[in-house]
Amino acid sequence: MHLTHELELFPGHKVTQMLFKEVKNAAELRQCAVEGKINGALINPTMLVNPFQVLVAANKAVNSQNNGKMKTRSLYSEIIFNLSPTNNISEAFKRFGCSDGDDSVLVVFIHNEDESQLLADLTARVSGRQVPVEEVSSLTDHAKVKKLYKVTQEEEESGTLLDAVVCRMAAKDVM
Repeated sequence: MHLTHELELFPGHKVTQMLFKEVKNAAELRQCAVEGKINGALINPTMLVNPFQVLVAANKAVNSQNNGKMKTRSLYSEIIFNLSPTNNISEAFKRFGCSDGDDSVLVVFIHNEDESQLLADLTARVSGRQVPVEEVSSLTDHAKVKKLYKVTQEEEESGTLLDAVVCRMAAKDVM
């Protein structure tokens, strides 16, 4: 049900993603995250094309943390910020962060130990149904994603939407 990857560039750092549908307590979860009671990022899955997008954002966040170059206050807010094609932190939270009325949420956390206790704690907090993370693409709002990342018709014909999104995320720091 969850998806865990070790970051190749940062041995010992693992990224775990958990997707929940039919969430009834999104407002409570968001408040807990703001207060630091949830050790993870709460992401709006409608803006995600693929779980790989989150891995790219998490990898950039860990890299920024290790280099002392984070633009936000925490590793988890840095993940949300890195999903955005712009450098506007508040805009990134509006577009990619969990909102009070959301009925689905992707929870992401970075750890270096066995995640079983983290998984159990997070699953207990969420009032919703956990589904396989691979189902995130079924929740994607393609029109909003294309508009936000300014994906052209030519890009879609020559590559995938995921290619265009990841390219924008990676190039954000250079532009």
